[in-house]
Amino acid sequence: MKEVAKIYNWINGKEVEPDNALWIDKYDPHTGKILSKFADSISTDVSTAIEASCLAYNDWSRSTAIQRGKILTDIVNELKRCSEDLSKCISVETGKPPSDADGEVSAAILQAEYWAGEGMRLYGRSLSSGVFGKHSHTIRQSLGVSGLIVPANTPIANIAWKCFPALICGNTVVLKASEDAPETALQFAKITNYAGLPPGVLNVIQGRGNIAGVSLVNDDRVPLISFTGSTATGRSIAEICAKRMARVSLELGGKNAFVVCADADIDHAITWASSSAFSNAGQRCASASRMLVESSIYDEFRDRLVRRAKSLVLGTSRGCDLGPVVNSRQHASILNAISQASKDNGKVICGGKIPDKHELKGGYYIEPTIIENLPSNNDLNNTEIFGPVVTLQSFSSLTDALQIVNQTKYGLTSSIHTKDVDRAFWFAQNVRAGVANVNLGTHGSEPHMPFGGFGWSGNGTREPGVEALDVYTELKNISVFVDEKNI
Repeated sequence: MKEVAKIYNWINGKEVEPDNALWIDKYDPHTGKILSKFADSISTDVSTAIEASCLAYNDWSRSTAIQRGKILTDIVNELKRCSEDLSKCISVETGKPPSDADGEVSAAILQAEYWAGEGMRLYGRSLSSGVFGKHSHTIRQSLGVSGLIVPANTPIANIAWKCFPALICGNTVVLKASEDAPETALQFAKITNYAGLPPGVLNVIQGRGNIAGVSLVNDDRVPLISFTGSTATGRSIAEICAKRMARVSLELGGKNAFVVCADADIDHAITWASSSAFSNAGQRCASASRMLVESSIYDEFRDRLVRRAKSLVLGTSRGCDLGPVVNSRQHASILNAISQASKDNGKVICGGKIPDKHELKGGYYIEPTIIENLPSNNDLNNTEIFGPVVTLQSFSSLTDALQIVNQTKYGLTSSIHTKDVDRAFWFAQNVRAGVANVNLGTHGSEPHMPFGGFGWSGNGTREPGVEALDVYTELKNISVFVDEKNI
């Protein structure tokens, strides 16, 4: 029997076993069988990683942003060289079809290219003064050790999203890998090492969030925590960081609305609706999990979306449309939510169960699911499910639709489909969401675009884009008085 691979921590440029010599089983979401074992790190492991980052910080932060950008460019080239292996790792660990994994690696490379170039644009500003002879300007300076905590839904994209802005700004990094994508994080660390990133600048800790993650968040040597994940965990992190006056960036959950008006291009809307709801098995914070359709086209849209959903192919082979959800816990939670919706008189008009194909039986698969007949205040319309489940509601006027959309405590992304420019801009201006898309899906962030949400979807920070500089740097104002009497 083949020995199961072990996924180590990465500290000071090398693989390191956990101090307690304990390992956690990582299961293949496609088969439900053990795929690997990853380090069950404890507080001493985290402390060692932070110490390595602290020791590397002085030299790294004193290098110029342009020098750091050159190293990031070398990492980009290494990512491109290793892209096939990295994509295969992501596909196996998370259950993505290969085409989805390929696209994610490409997105991470694009993110890295953007931030490598930012080394030449790490600008401050010249400021005018009311005092004669006083000259002022601002500069950006690094904070220190960045504690980065990422989920597994898009593992390499999430890593790139946080690591590259942190590094270009002169911070060192302790990355808490996702329990569901441990090898992806380790492969990334090895790539950066091979490309010439100095030891200790990037360290990776495996393990449980409630042990390794909590240790990272609580450590006074870490002035910044950037977290992507659930709202409940984000709240806990915010409380801890507030007590020790650490900076925190939170990108949390969403209950995103996809609105379709009667004048919309239905073919176009169906394509984006299916992608927004079911791509990545619905495991996107930006997934469309609520669809509101104008009443005059509701029946047509519903029937066509059902046909599209039923045509989607489940699996992890190339050409499949969506794979399994990432773990058994999430799988059970989604099925329970669907069951509860049925008890609440919701009508499951598509999916709602585990597929009956033999080759999918052992995995964490759920059929693309569409539910109608639920009121807007039902739990399913107000709780992030993080799976291939969407609810349908009709509306009679756009003002009614907006009221329903804005009822949720989340406010991450939104989309409206209409040919009417007035309606589109009115909705985009008034929806409570950090992203408002017109005739597009609810997802689709790009490296230079700020991403984040209102309410339960975050704490007001934005990553990526230049707005991320406000997360990963301190802004310093420098003033010099020139006494012309001495000239």
